[in-house]
Amino acid sequence: MPLTEPHDDRLQQEEPVDAARDVGEGGPDVGEGAPDEVSLPEPEPVLPEPVRQRIVALTATVLPGLPADEVPVPLRRVAKFAPNRRARLGAPAIAAQLTADPLFRQRITARVLADTGDLGAAVLEGTAPAAADPVEVAALAYLARPRGWRELIEASGAAVRAEADSAVVAELVREAEQRATRAEHDRAVARVEAEKLRDELARVREELGQLREEGRQLTRSLRETQARERKATELLATERGRATRAAADVDAELRRVRARLAEAEAAAGVARTSAKEARSVDDARLWLLLETIGQAAVGLRRELALDPVDKLPADFVADAFADQSGTTPAGTAARARDTDDPARLDQLLALPRAHLVVDGYNVTKRGFGEMSLEQQRKRLITGLGGIAAQTGDEVTVVFDGAERMHGLPPTPRGVRVLFSRKGETADELIRRLVRAEPPGRPVVVVSSDREVADGVRRHGAYPLGADSLLRRLSRS
Repeated sequence: MPLTEPHDDRLQQEEPVDAARDVGEGGPDVGEGAPDEVSLPEPEPVLPEPVRQRIVALTATVLPGLPADEVPVPLRRVAKFAPNRRARLGAPAIAAQLTADPLFRQRITARVLADTGDLGAAVLEGTAPAAADPVEVAALAYLARPRGWRELIEASGAAVRAEADSAVVAELVREAEQRATRAEHDRAVARVEAEKLRDELARVREELGQLREEGRQLTRSLRETQARERKATELLATERGRATRAAADVDAELRRVRARLAEAEAAAGVARTSAKEARSVDDARLWLLLETIGQAAVGLRRELALDPVDKLPADFVADAFADQSGTTPAGTAARARDTDDPARLDQLLALPRAHLVVDGYNVTKRGFGEMSLEQQRKRLITGLGGIAAQTGDEVTVVFDGAERMHGLPPTPRGVRVLFSRKGETADELIRRLVRAEPPGRPVVVVSSDREVADGVRRHGAYPLGADSLLRRLSRS
């Protein structure tokens, strides 16, 4: 192909120099005689691609070594490129300049030949060593242009084409060898597969013989099964006749049982009517008994001249509990059962004249322990005031403390607030309050302390956990 190709638009190019200028400035090619009169230059030979690339690479290598004034203007930017970019990006500009500027080509040739040594000298003489690379010889011949340089380039092109043809033939031979190897491998695989198929065929034939024998056995079994099925069908018909007769008997018995059931329902209706009448008589008797007891209680109160009291038993404990003895009143019996049911608190508070005793800090630290003690007391006392207002029951809350605390909220109506004194705990004060109550009065103690619950249970109180009261307060 021609050496000159379209070049990069980024490189500045000059107008190509005409043939007359080449002759005037550059002079005749090296090794050729100058013509007696001006004639048109011969066209550039068609260069094989490897030769063209080698010419550009040689020029790009020596280009930075030229003085700045000897480097053509279009190649001055190319000369500043990095070595790996110079031949790649500047190839079009270098090729065009070598074709258009014989003087530049001669300068490049002088430096290239100085680096090639004996090979360059041989090329200048118009000969090519037998062991030399034909591409290198053609590139040097194009640059130096000795006598017969076109023949050297043509011989190089023929050698390059011969090498390419040899490479193609070698590739074809290699592919043929690979195909032969694959064919041999395929034949070996086919032989192995054929052996496997013969073994598989023998195994299948053996299995087929076994299956035929099994088929004969299954046929005999089928005939035997069909005979048993006919016998079973006959037995089934017999049993169906018996079942039909039994069903008729059952239907008759069912009708008799239904008749008896109707008679029993009629008798039960008569019994319910009689029971209702008897319950009405019992209700009348109970009402009369309660009226009699109520009138007797009113008469007894008048007979004993009992005036309404201003204090309750817990008030006496609050005033003088430190001076009272810890003895249990004689005859006190267990009056409660331990339960953890939250609904039990509402049931107990619904009893007449119930007394609710609360272990204060045991409840507040379990329910809202993140607050300060003052806020805990205030929240609990306020909630108990709501319970007292709703139920009308007596409510007492007990806190640990040697003396009365300051900062308490106003005590709601129906709520009594007590603090244990020095030397005595709130648990002991709660037990005193329970012992002070008369036998028969419902006393509910709220505390999650097992010792407190066991102690008040022995004195007949109803112990409940702190969670039951906390849930009751959350509903209020």
